[in-house]
Order: sequence, then C-alpha cells, then structure tokens
Amino acid sequence: MGNSITYRDQAAVENHLEQRLHQPQKLLEDLRKTDAQQFRTAMKCLLEDKKDRLDLKDIIIDLGEIRERALQSPGVNRSLFLITLERCFQVLNSLECVEILGKVLRGSSGSFLQPDITERLPRDLREDAFKNLSAVFKDLYDKTSAHSQRALYSWMTGILKTSSNATDDSASWVSAEHLWVLGRYMVHLSFEEIMKISPIEIGLFISYDNATKQLDTVYDITPELAQAFLERISSSNFNMRNTSTIHRLGLLVCFYNDLELLDATVAQVLLHQMIKCSHLRGFQAGVQKLKAELLDIAMENQTLNETLGSLSDAVVGLTYSQLESLSPEAVHGAISTLNQVSGWAKSQVIILSAKYLAHEKVLSFYNVSQMGALLAGVSTQAFCSMNRKDLSQVLRSAVSQYVSDLSPAQQQGILSKMVQVEDTASGIVEIQGAFFKEVSLFDLRRQPGFNSTVLKDKELGRSQALFLYELLLKTTRRPEELLSAGQLVKGVTCSHIDAMSPDFFLAHFQDFQSNFALLSPYQVNCLAWKYWEVSRLSMPPFLLAALPARYLASVPASQCVPFLISLGKSWLDSLVLDSHKKTSVLRKVKQCLDDSIADEYTVDIMGNLLCHLPAAIIDRGISPRAWATALHGLRDCPDLNPEQKAAVRLKLLGQYGLPQHWTAETTKDLGPFLVLFSGDELSSIATKFPEILLQAASKMARTLPPKEFLWAVFQSVGNSSDKIPSSDPMPGCHGVMAPTSDDIFKLAEANACWALEDLRCMEEDTFIKTVELLGAVQGFSRPQLMTLKEKAIQVWDMPSYWREHHIVSLGRIALALNESELEQLDLSSIDAVASLSRQTEWTPGQAESILQGYLDDSGYSIQDLKSFHLVGLGATLCAINITEIPLIKISEFRVVVARIGTLLCSTHVLAEFKRKAEVVFGDPTEWTSSVLQELGTIAAGLTKAELRMLDKDLMPYFQPSAIKCLPDEIFKELSAEQIASLGPENAAAVTHAQRRRLSPLQLQSLQQALDGAKTHSWQDAPASAGPTRTSSSRSPAGALQSWGLWLGCPLLVLMAKLLW
Repeated sequence: MGNSITYRDQAAVENHLEQRLHQPQKLLEDLRKTDAQQFRTAMKCLLEDKKDRLDLKDIIIDLGEIRERALQSPGVNRSLFLITLERCFQVLNSLECVEILGKVLRGSSGSFLQPDITERLPRDLREDAFKNLSAVFKDLYDKTSAHSQRALYSWMTGILKTSSNATDDSASWVSAEHLWVLGRYMVHLSFEEIMKISPIEIGLFISYDNATKQLDTVYDITPELAQAFLERISSSNFNMRNTSTIHRLGLLVCFYNDLELLDATVAQVLLHQMIKCSHLRGFQAGVQKLKAELLDIAMENQTLNETLGSLSDAVVGLTYSQLESLSPEAVHGAISTLNQVSGWAKSQVIILSAKYLAHEKVLSFYNVSQMGALLAGVSTQAFCSMNRKDLSQVLRSAVSQYVSDLSPAQQQGILSKMVQVEDTASGIVEIQGAFFKEVSLFDLRRQPGFNSTVLKDKELGRSQALFLYELLLKTTRRPEELLSAGQLVKGVTCSHIDAMSPDFFLAHFQDFQSNFALLSPYQVNCLAWKYWEVSRLSMPPFLLAALPARYLASVPASQCVPFLISLGKSWLDSLVLDSHKKTSVLRKVKQCLDDSIADEYTVDIMGNLLCHLPAAIIDRGISPRAWATALHGLRDCPDLNPEQKAAVRLKLLGQYGLPQHWTAETTKDLGPFLVLFSGDELSSIATKFPEILLQAASKMARTLPPKEFLWAVFQSVGNSSDKIPSSDPMPGCHGVMAPTSDDIFKLAEANACWALEDLRCMEEDTFIKTVELLGAVQGFSRPQLMTLKEKAIQVWDMPSYWREHHIVSLGRIALALNESELEQLDLSSIDAVASLSRQTEWTPGQAESILQGYLDDSGYSIQDLKSFHLVGLGATLCAINITEIPLIKISEFRVVVARIGTLLCSTHVLAEFKRKAEVVFGDPTEWTSSVLQELGTIAAGLTKAELRMLDKDLMPYFQPSAIKCLPDEIFKELSAEQIASLGPENAAAVTHAQRRRLSPLQLQSLQQALDGAKTHSWQDAPASAGPTRTSSSRSPAGALQSWGLWLGCPLLVLMAKLLW
C-alpha cells in the first residue's frame, strides 16, 4: 500500500461512515453501551463548534462539516435526542445537556416533541437550566402540535408551581417571572388562573422591558383570555388609556374593549398599535370590527382629510366614496402612512394613487419613490411617460420591492421605457431580481456586455438562461463560474453536460444539486445519465428515478436506506411525471420498506416519500409507534390521492373516534385533515370549535376545498353570527338573513355556499365593502355570479357609468357581463382591460367585445398597439381577427413574444403569430432551443412540414403548453425519433387525443421519452451494472481499528456526511 492511501481506500472509509449515518438505531445502541467517560466525551463533542479536521496520512476528515451534516439528519438527531434524555443528565451537568437538547431539537421538524416526551424530561433541573430548556420549547412553539404544547405547558407549570410561594387555592402561583418564563405558553393559562394573578405581579410583568416583545408573539391567544389579561393589567396601577401602557400591550391591543368615552387621540394610538394584529391566528373579523369602531371615534369632530395620516392601517376600511372625497393635499400629507399599509384592495390603490398624482403632469423619481404600497395604482401610461433616468432610479430604490405587485401591462410599460432602442445595454443591466425575467429574448440578443457577475442578482426565464449560458460559455475561461451563478443552470443543455469531463462534472455536480429546484425534468434526466456513465458507484440514488424504471432494479437491499433518504429529499411529482414510471418507483419503495413502517426512524428516512405511501401501508403497515411521527409528516402533503385520504381518515377515526368527541387540541392538530370528513361528521366541529375550523380553512386559501368542508365552514359562521333581519328589507327579502360584511370576510371560499336569494338581499353597503372579496371566490356558480352582477348594477347603476376602479374590483363577477354590457364599459384604459383579461373563462364573444371595446374607446387601431397594450389585452388577444395580426408592429410584437406565448389561442391564431415570429427569429429551421422556449404556445402554429424539419435535439425545448396546443393531425406527423427526444416533461404533456393518432412505433417512442430513455450519444450500460458501494470489509487493513471507535471526537466517527 506504500505511504499513501488510495482514492478507493478513502471511499471505503467514507462508505463505512455512511453506513453508520444510515443506521441511527445502531448509533443509539453504541451510545448506550459506552461508559461514562466515553459518553461524556461524545456529548461534549456536540457542544464544540470548532472546525476540526482529522488528518490520517492521506485521509482528511472534516469533523466540523460532519458534525453539521449529522445534526441535519433526522435519524441521527432522533438518536441524539433520545440518548440525551436517557443518560445526559446523569453524566453531564444540566446546562450542558440542555444545550445539546437545544441543538438537536432546533435541527428537527418538531415531530420529536410528542406529548409523551414530557414523561422523560427531568423535573429537578437547576433554575438556569430550566429557563434555558423552556426557552428552547418557546422557540419551537410553532413546530409543536397542540397536544404537545399542552403537555410541555404542564411540565413547565409543574416545576413553576413547585417554586411558587402560593399556600392555598385562592392565591395564584403565577408571578411576573413565571409569565416571562412561560413566554408564548402563557396562552395556555386558564381564564380562572389569569383572573387570580395578583395586580402587583401583573403590574411587574407589564413593566418589564421585554413584556411587549413577548406579548407581540402570542399569536394564538383567544379573545376571552386576552380580555382576562387586559382586565388584570387594568386592576394594577396602569392607566389603560395611557399611550405608554397601550404600547406595552402587544397583541392584547387587538381585543381592547374599553371604548366608552374614548377620545380621538387614544383611538389613533390604538389604531397605530393594531397594525400588528394581522399576525393573529384567526379572529380577524373581530379585529376589523374593532378597527371600524376606533376609526369612527378617531374621526369625531374632524374631517377625514384632517385625520387621514393618523388612522394607521384602518384606512383600508374606508369605502370608495370616502376615498373619493379626499383632497389631493390630504393624500400627499398622509403618504408616509398610506405607503406602508398592507391589505389595500386594488380599487382603493387606484383611487389613492390618482389623488396623490393629481397635480403631477409627469411623474418624477421623488413622487414615485414615496408611493410604496400604492405603486400598483400608477397607470401603465404614466409609467411610460416617465423620464427614463427617473425610472431607473425607481428600480434601484426601496420602492422597487413593489414592482412584483404590478400587472404584466404595467411591468411591460416600465420595460419598454428602460429598454429603448438607442441604449438597450445599460437599461437591461439595471433591471434586477424577478423583474429581469420579463426582458425579451430579442432584447437580450442585442446586448453584448453580459457576464456571470452582472447576472448574479437577476432571476432568469428558461429561454433567457438557454441563450445566456451558450453565449457566456463561448467567452469565459472559467465555465465553473457560470454554474455557480445559480439561475444560469436553467440554461445548461444535455450537450453541455455531455461535453463536461468526468472530473469537471463530479467536481461541480454540487452546483446542480444546490439549484435542483431550478432544473427541468429533462435536465435531471441528462444529469442522471452522465452520472451513470462517469461514476455510477457514487451516484446520488435519487437520480436513479430519472432513468428508465428497470434501473431501479439495480438498487440492492443493502442500499435501500440511502436510496429512500435521497429520494425522500426531492419531490417525486416533479422528478417523475409519468404515472406508470411513478408506480415502478413506488414499487421499489414498497420493496425497500417490506410493505411496512416499523418505527419513527423509518418515517425519518422517508422524508417527502411519505406523501406517496400506498393506501394499504397507511391503513395496515404503519406501526402504532411510528404513526404519530408519520401523521406529522402527512400534514404537509400537498395532494394525497382519494385512496390515501380514505386510509388516513379511517386511521384517524380509529385513533380519535368521531369528530363529535374531539377536544380543541385534537381539532387543531388535525386541521389539515378536516377536509377528509363528511359534512355530518364536521357539523359538531362547526358547532363546538368554529374558530378552529375557520383557521383551518384560512390555511387552504390557495386550494379549492371539498364542498362538504365549505358547507361546514358556512355552518360554523352561521352558528356564531349574531345578525338580525333588516328592519327595512328590500322587496322580497323579508325574513332573509342577508350576508353581512363580517360573514363574507370570515367565509372566504365558503361564500360559494350562499343561496341566490341571500346574495340578492345583500345590503348595498355590504356589497361595496366586500365586492373584491366576493370577486375572488373561485367556487361561485354562473347563477351566483349573475346575481352579484345584478347587485353591482343596482349599486353602481348601468355599466356605462362604471369607472376603472369599479371594473377592477369585480374580479370573477365580471364574467357574468354579457356582450352588450361589456360594450357599455369604458375600456379606454389598458389597466381596466388588463384586470378583465386576468380572468380565463371568457367566451369567444365576450373576449371579442372586450378587445373591440378597448380599440373603440382608446381610439387605437391594431397597428397603433404598443407592447404593453398587447400584454394588457392578455387572453382577449385570442379574439383578434387573423387578418389583423399582420398589422401588429414587429417592433412591439418581438418584445412580448414570451407573454403572447402563454396564451391558449386557437390553432389559426397561433399559426398567424408563428408567421410573425418568423420575421423576428427567422425560418423555423434556424430556431434554437432558446427561441423555441421563448415562443411558448406560438410554436404550436408550426405546419406539418416545418415540424418534421425540426432537429430532434430541439424537441425537449418546446414548452409543455405548446405540445398540448399542437393539433392532433399535426402532432402525428412527428417522426418516432423526434417523439423519443421530447424529454419526460413534454412527453407527459401529450394529450389522449394526440396519443390516439399515433402509430405503434410512435407510441413506443413516446413511452421511451416518458421513461427517461437515453437519446444522447453515450453507450447504454446493462441494467444489472448497478450502483454498488464498497463494503466496509474492503477498508484498508487496520484503518478503522487504528482509529478505534471513539478517536479524539468519538461521536463523529459514527457519522458520515449525508449522501444528498
């Protein structure tokens, strides 16, 4: 062996360490067997932050890195957590053990803190150690289940009560210091315990400097408990109307209830403090109601113009008529308040921005920089009229954070000014962040001065990255700088990966791994094949899922754990798009699991794979010991299938019984799973815990929950509503409980449950206050939208009288406008049209009415349209007469190709846009990967002949939306070789109708693309040549023995760096 250790020997040592990492139960056993001295050494190793290196001849082990990676491993963390509870407090001093627990718990998901863990926590800790451990639990509060919070609260209070001087039940054990120690856990005190706290102790607590900080974090406090605390504070010597006291109340201010004879100044102070109330978990309707009451008090004996700047974020409760009554001077004077407020409706922003800019003929940097949250109210035309130098300053200033709130038309208006023909280069370079994605490929191609440093802070679209990576690769001497630039990895093609030397690829694979979320499925497939070719022995196991399914057979049983860990760290749905292939992957997962999950260590290994567990394993294969940890992981699964949902539901019913028997803690912990239960099962939850149900619903804001769940939410709001029938109802509305603003605010998506007569009987003021909330409801039926449209006409008069802010506020309600009503609208503003084009459910006739309405009202003809007009028209552009498409100016079209390429227009329209694209990018035979990606759906306008002539290597760079838009009779003209080259993502986009027209040979090619079969130049390796590990028995003679099990830092030798 000589004086050096070979690369193979180094790998053997690392593989031995990996096996230790993949067997955390063995680590636990080893630590249990150690004597006190060895255990003390191992534990102290955890406390050290030194970046030690262990140098054994040619083997260098980075102990600091291994420590950090080990502490990020759930299984290792679990073993360390358990052994610390078992042995640490007997061997080390309690402060050191608490520090170790803190490190381990902070690296965990929170699932370690199950309710029964408190039985293992020591109850005789020194005071300083107890406070430190309590601080750890407070830091992990949001990761901890409601049941575990209650258990930890009981453990904490058990120790605090022991130290209390209280002698009988009438005296409170709760001191000021105890409240401070409890921190966020103070919300678990009962109403009776709070009311017993002595005035002296509550006074001491509220006078602490950190009391406000603590009270700012009691996000889950209830109105009842908050008012109990307020009452106790009031009973001390604090004046509840004193500004200093109000500043100390934290989130308790959200439940302030002493409004009698309150003066305007105090009301304004309260409103200012209530900005923080948006952080509360629930009870927001009550907060809005309190703000409205304080708003009325704050404006007593003063005009709105006089008080505007002192109303804080309560100004979002002002109606259109109140905002329109404001003077421009008042808005100018209050801009420092208005620009910081969150929660504005788009229509409010339009009105306030118009007021603020009323005296400005041309916008300046100073004016715009003051606008903050109101920036979205500036018209597209106003942005276009700005001086380019001023606009450039805006993009470099603090107000640029609000650019993402602008509509695509507004963003294009800014871009068109920044990227002017005479000076494209400097304009493009100044565009930062996500906004850079909007720069057109045409403009990038005219800019010669790019380098990887300039691109560091810019987010790239895939067409941009494809072009820029190819461009920069020709000029750079250090290609690794391109990979380390982050976003540029989106532009690495298979040919680039193929051209990398094995050493370069292995040395810089980490750059791909670090940016895995940016890679397309096709890129991952290419990386997998490259790794298989150059170093299958060290290949990250998750990459096997990107290869054809048969390669999974090469994973031996001994490598199941690293395979599951690696695969569990990625999202299988984005890694494997074909359902048949996913079935094969999951079959291998089941095989590795032996159809069961025996303990919580197996759950740790699974990671995101938990979301793909077959229903049979969920139902019968998860042991009771593993279930609590598995349930914690299943909470975060975005989309369980119906069989999985049914299995989880049955498991929950078996564990907790029917929902009517659940406690508040159970209901909170099962919040994400409430959608699995029937309306009858949920009715008791709606009655017992309406606020918990509402909180669960609010966390589903981006999804459309099942109708039965929405009905339960609707029932819960109805049960808790104290509304009474109107004393002066509209005709036909006698006895109808019409929706109130509070109801609509609470219900969100459950507003879809209102009956037509309920919506028809809504009071006008209620409609005005809530129109934007109603317009955002996805589940409204056509008749409900029609009823709301009629309400809009009742409140605002005929559509011909509606102004831009009315149109913008309608949201989906606008879909109920017929063609005649759409023609009545004033559509002279592209911003009004842009708000309508955000809706995707227009009929062709409605879309044509909007397009023609804009042309008529604005006075523009097709040839006059600017790039931002084209973007603002959005989906309504699909209604254009194909004979008019040639009239669009090429100079405007070429900079918005990517935006038009997102539209799902008819084949005839796409074909005409494709002809226009040829003027910009040349004949289709000259198109590159970046051009094809930029074109999007426009590429679906290719003719049969043009499609057949495309190089097969370009096929992966169609966008999936373009594949779907290709007519069946044209798609079938692709050769088998072209179809095989589609790549996994595009192959998954092929529709059933397209598939039906393919020949057997083409179908075989399609399956190859779905499976990730190789279409590159490398020689395929036999499936049996699997990725095997060097066994520890092949370690250099005596190497491990010469270290001994413990070495200088014994714990670390049991660990290994994570295998991705």
